[in-house]
Amino acid sequence: MSDNLVVKDANGTILNNGDTVIIIKDLPVKGSSKAVKAGTKVKNIRLTNSDHNIDCKIDGFGSMALKSEFVKKA
Repeated sequence: MSDNLVVKDANGTILNNGDTVIIIKDLPVKGSSKAVKAGTKVKNIRLTNSDHNIDCKIDGFGSMALKSEFVKKA
C-alpha cells in the first residue's frame, strides 16, 4: 500500500487500515436476498486503491468490498 492513498468516510474523516467503521445506509448484497443493515459495525478494515476502497469481513456475509462514502468511523 502506498503512503499517498487517502480514504475518507462519509463525514470526511480519514480512515486507516485496522479501523472500525459503521455502515450508514442499508447496502444490498449481490447474490444475497438480504442487505447489510445501517448501523452494522465492521472491525479491522483494509484500505485498497480501487472503486470499492475498503476490504472487510462482515459477520453473516463474509468478505466484502465497500465504498468509503457509505461508512463512518466508529
